[in-house]
Amino acid sequence: MTSTPFGWGIVGPGAIAATFARALRGVEGARLQAIWGRDARKAQEFARHLGLDARCVSAQLEGLLGDPRVHAVYIATTHDAHAEFAARALAAGKPVLCEKPMSLCEADTRRLCALSREHGVFLMEGLWTRMLPLYRELAKRLGAGAIGELRSVHSSFCFAMPYAAGSRLFDPARGGGALLDIGVYNVAMSRWAVQCTQRAPARVVSRALHSRLAPSGVDLADVGTLRFDGGVLAQFTCAFDRAGANALELQGSEGCIRVPRDFWSAQQAEHMHADGRCESLRLEHAVNGFEYQIAEAMRCIRGGLRESPCMPHEESVALARELDALRELAQVAGAA
Repeated sequence: MTSTPFGWGIVGPGAIAATFARALRGVEGARLQAIWGRDARKAQEFARHLGLDARCVSAQLEGLLGDPRVHAVYIATTHDAHAEFAARALAAGKPVLCEKPMSLCEADTRRLCALSREHGVFLMEGLWTRMLPLYRELAKRLGAGAIGELRSVHSSFCFAMPYAAGSRLFDPARGGGALLDIGVYNVAMSRWAVQCTQRAPARVVSRALHSRLAPSGVDLADVGTLRFDGGVLAQFTCAFDRAGANALELQGSEGCIRVPRDFWSAQQAEHMHADGRCESLRLEHAVNGFEYQIAEAMRCIRGGLRESPCMPHEESVALARELDALRELAQVAGAA
């Protein structure tokens, strides 16, 4: 374990960045070195709220990207700005951990991955769920055939949010809509489950979607089905207009694994064995769960890697491609 401090810069100081900053305190050797936001006043308030020295707030993005004490950048802006700021960081030679979705479309995600290769700089999409202790344990079990052949995946991510025209959740210009904001977890973890059990890239061969659109035109609610190569069916609901169990269930030929609530940040699961036994699993976060993606990014950067095996570029591109296809279906279904 190296004792050299690892400095992080945050681009986009908001609620998700505050979660990230708190998690940094639980990662050995990590520290928050610099902050930049388009609104300087909000950036200063962010620093004060976390008890940080106001001098860590950079007046210009170039100052943060040029700071030799910043060893990696966390992009936590609204979705529409992810690609722009990730590209600027990569061009400046700064490793990037970018909030999901990495961009608003497959083409931009491909471009960012190409920039990572061109400049020889690390890039990872922040699918933190895949790196949680619980899911690392579940991945081992699935890979070992603990539930036999995976037959189906069921998940929901729903919460009731009154429509507000000014909210980023409903603003098409800022990448609003249920699929990009929360459905990304349903799709990403369905793909993860298939990859764990088939030990091969997940390939969707058909999809169906029923959607309801918000007045602004973004998808307000989606109920979808993905059919993967090999026959696995993944059914999901993501919505801003209803409550949900927010569970993830993996049904296999010889057992079932259920993550009963808030599957994207889960610390517990139930493993139903073929003989009827129900095993409870609990693996708690050291801080809030973000610490594991931070540690993974630091491990890869220190090791000279351009991508993480936990969330490789190929998977980010495939996820973006699937979200593109589903968003297109949402517009057709919502207008019907």
